[in-house]
Amino acid sequence: MPTTVLFLICGTVSFLKERGHLMNKHKAIAWMQEKPFVFPASLFKNYKLLGLSDMQFLVILQLHQLREEGHSLPTPGQISQRMSVNEYECSKLLHELLSARFIEIKEVAVETGQVIEEEISLEPLFEKFYEFTSEESMEEDQETIKKIEGTLFETFENEFARPLTPMEMEMISMWLDEDLHEPTLIEAALKESVISSKLNFRYIDRILHDWKKSGVKSVEQAKKHGEEVRKHHTAAPLQLKVSKPHPGYNWLEGRS
Repeated sequence: MPTTVLFLICGTVSFLKERGHLMNKHKAIAWMQEKPFVFPASLFKNYKLLGLSDMQFLVILQLHQLREEGHSLPTPGQISQRMSVNEYECSKLLHELLSARFIEIKEVAVETGQVIEEEISLEPLFEKFYEFTSEESMEEDQETIKKIEGTLFETFENEFARPLTPMEMEMISMWLDEDLHEPTLIEAALKESVISSKLNFRYIDRILHDWKKSGVKSVEQAKKHGEEVRKHHTAAPLQLKVSKPHPGYNWLEGRS
């Protein structure tokens, strides 16, 4: 093979390699500049609890990504191109999501409001997830409250060294449900009664009433208030009542 032809072939191959390298480089840079895929991590963990299948959730993820790319109303065909299912299966999955109110098609005004377009919205999914997390949080709160209240009853029984009577249990429930005292404050009032050597429910009720009247809302405020009250009682001088002599009685001779 002539040297000139060989040189041209080698040069062409080198050019193609270099061009391919540049194209790959440009693609890589373009990929790096794409927006990252952002979706709530909690949904990834809990979508099954909402009643979504794996394929339905995958369609939702595709809808979210297509919207980010500017396709607010993608067709089943566009979605199926990114998945391992055909267009018919994608159409069926979309229908299931619409029927179960995980997605909705709504009209939106574009620009000046004169043009109306349709888009697929994931808002129903996020509403369902919000309701799910709220209910779950409320259940957890209720369980926590029950545990705290159970511990409170046990603390009273330990301090009184006996089981509580039904009336005493009802009084504790009244402090919690009607007077809306925090369990920690009720326990602090119990400790205050122990310190004052007045361990009885009537005294504890008076403490709680006094704290509420004085604006005591935390255990620290209760401790400070208790110290001030005890300090005041300790500092108060003991006043002895001296009986005045009867004006008609002679104390020297012991007769009137």
